[in-house]
Amino acid sequence: MPIKSRIRTVPHYPKQGIMFRDITTLLKDPVGMRATIDALARRYGGMKIDKIAGIESRGFIIGAPLAYVLGKGFIPIRKKGKLPAETIGHDYELEYGTDRIEIHTDAVSKGERVLLVDDLIATGGTAEAACKLLGKMGGEIVECCFVIDLPDIGGRKRLEKHGHKVFALCEFEGD
Repeated sequence: MPIKSRIRTVPHYPKQGIMFRDITTLLKDPVGMRATIDALARRYGGMKIDKIAGIESRGFIIGAPLAYVLGKGFIPIRKKGKLPAETIGHDYELEYGTDRIEIHTDAVSKGERVLLVDDLIATGGTAEAACKLLGKMGGEIVECCFVIDLPDIGGRKRLEKHGHKVFALCEFEGD
């Protein structure tokens, strides 16, 4: 079942010239959603993983059911100020400014093996920040997992340059 065929492309969103890869069409399709989680469960089922971390918000949609299927804990990585208990954060650069992501201080224990999950990797900035944040807590990143890779934008290479393994279910060429 080709997952890629169930992903919609929205031209010129959020700005002119961008081809936005929208996974909501994949998510609303029960066959597509099941195929996505099943493919990831097959890949990671035999690996030593303690927790799955999902980046807000689409990483939650993929990461939480994957954690359930694999019998692992789930860590939400959120934007600043969204988590209720004590947090640790990491600031990172955006195209026009900075942003911050946070996790609870009790989310990861030293030495725990963590799978990082999100829907898409483009520039890799948020994923890189998430890896650094999990590393601050003593977590070991098993792999960075995405439904979609946009290889021409360079996020995969950025993460690999920092020693992280990267996996994606499909790729879309171009921006």
